[in-house]
Amino acid sequence: MSRQAPTLEDVAREAGVSRATVSRVVNGVRNVDPAIQDLVRQAIARTGYAPNRAARSLVTRRTETVALVVSGAGDASEETQDVFTARVFADPFFGRVVSGVVGYLRPRSMHPVLMFAETEESREQVVRYLRQGSADGALVVSTHGDDPLPARLAGNGLPAVLFARPARPVALSYVDLAHRDGGRLAADRLLARGCRRTATVSGPLAVPASQERLDGFRDAMARHGCPWVPSAEGGFTLESGRAAMTRLLAAHPDLDGVFAGNDLMAQGVCQVLAEQGRRVPQDVAVVGFDDSSAAVGCRPPLTTVRQPVEDMASAMAGLLDEHIRGARTEPTSLVFDPELVVRASA
Repeated sequence: MSRQAPTLEDVAREAGVSRATVSRVVNGVRNVDPAIQDLVRQAIARTGYAPNRAARSLVTRRTETVALVVSGAGDASEETQDVFTARVFADPFFGRVVSGVVGYLRPRSMHPVLMFAETEESREQVVRYLRQGSADGALVVSTHGDDPLPARLAGNGLPAVLFARPARPVALSYVDLAHRDGGRLAADRLLARGCRRTATVSGPLAVPASQERLDGFRDAMARHGCPWVPSAEGGFTLESGRAAMTRLLAAHPDLDGVFAGNDLMAQGVCQVLAEQGRRVPQDVAVVGFDDSSAAVGCRPPLTTVRQPVEDMASAMAGLLDEHIRGARTEPTSLVFDPELVVRASA
């Protein structure tokens, strides 16, 4: 005979509290003493009780799912959509975002649903999905400064939080990094090594973070008597870093320091330097940005500006949870500080 599944009454007896108290804890009602919440959660773990999500949704009017949306701009062709998706999964940055989001959601029995929104049709699907109540809200990672999705979500009054400040003001909460400070950290490191003929491989300049990293770097260099820093625009990919570095070296063969807007591009920079007989860091020092797996896998390992992506993604999920529960009703922003991580490349 199969064992009957544990019930709320079983949990209540195990915790020594009423069934109503267990129900309030399971359904996320806030007016329960934290110590009692801990007792109930421990009892749930011991009994193996699993809430009936359908019944719980009737009480809370929540699906306990959130849409994790990777959003672009334009109206991509089918081939371009495939390229977009492949680039997302190839970039270690996105994996770190997922890790931070899941790290917040899982202990709270919430679940992400991955959605892509790089076309007008897919953006409409996201909006419709949320308006129909299929998810409680959206966590949006935009890959382009012209992304129209954030404004559409705000215009529909849908709960959403953005990873990174949007290019155009929109009434949604976001988490971001002090990117200008990160650019300054990179400049200070190269200056400390004696580099004066520096250049940058920026990310796409339509993305605010890319422009801010470049501006911060140039500002710090200018304060040390270096009034002009040549730059080549990349696309946050290894291949674009290679192409940008090839152009820079052709125009400025005496370079002694390079700041790349992310670690994948910095890895491409190092590859081109090696192919052209330039030693890193003896001949040209290189600093990346993000502190992703690409930084450790690079040869030599990258000195880089760390972006605490996992912490930022967790905070993004926390803000969305607050908006969904009504604990936060106005948009807010959380801005994290970057940190220099010194390795062999600079």
